[in-house]
Amino acid sequence: MFMSATPYFEAISVEAWLGARRVFNDLTLSLQPGEPTVLLGPNGAGKSALIKLINRQLYPVVKPGSELKLFGSSTVNLWDLRQRIGLVSSDLQSGYIPTVPAEDVVLSGLFGSVGLGRPQRPTQQQRAEALNQLEQLGLADLRGQAFGHCSDGQRRRLLLARALIHQPEVLVLDEPINGLDFKAKHQLLNSLRQLSRTGTTLLLVTHQLEAVIPEVQRAVLIKRGQIVADGPAAALLTSASLSACFDTPITVLEEGGWRQAVPRNSEA
Repeated sequence: MFMSATPYFEAISVEAWLGARRVFNDLTLSLQPGEPTVLLGPNGAGKSALIKLINRQLYPVVKPGSELKLFGSSTVNLWDLRQRIGLVSSDLQSGYIPTVPAEDVVLSGLFGSVGLGRPQRPTQQQRAEALNQLEQLGLADLRGQAFGHCSDGQRRRLLLARALIHQPEVLVLDEPINGLDFKAKHQLLNSLRQLSRTGTTLLLVTHQLEAVIPEVQRAVLIKRGQIVADGPAAALLTSASLSACFDTPITVLEEGGWRQAVPRNSEA
């Protein structure tokens, strides 16, 4: 898979609002292809708003000195963007039509739709690619099963297959392990590890440290709409940094490249 040296996301002094709430005042951030990254911060920190900037659901305030570029361009064709960036989110999962068969869930990623309508007529080649994605993620047996009859873990992996069917350069995962049991969580995280190893750039957006796979090289910590730390994951995913970011005493435990945050007694 070809990777450009141009940042896939570049924000310079960006101001953005969600309704009457200003979510960013002076956001400056550059995200690079080929660099698996985690954006980590508490709920309400601005993580979801940043995803909306990436997929163009949110537009910044136009003002002097401010700039937002995707893949080096300030003007983006949304169809082209869908081909280059795949998105898996809990919002998409909760809003997806429950009666859509698993195969059609995957195929809908080709059209940026929720399910397939009359205008969407996949070719035999596209159907073969959808089946390939299902097989790669261990979901081939669910081909004809309705989305609503699948488990949470199966649904999340179906949406992963949906995001991957057009072989995006960048895969953005919004709270990827929310609501998953141990088995489903491990299956999904193992799939993400394989994707990272084979060249897909991952951006994990989460408040859960256990969602960060060992392949992640860079950590960006966000708090109240501000980037509070940005650097190598090994240097930032620590007890001190995360305690400051989440405003609570945290101890980080590490084993085999995986990390887990546990509470620390503030009086200890």
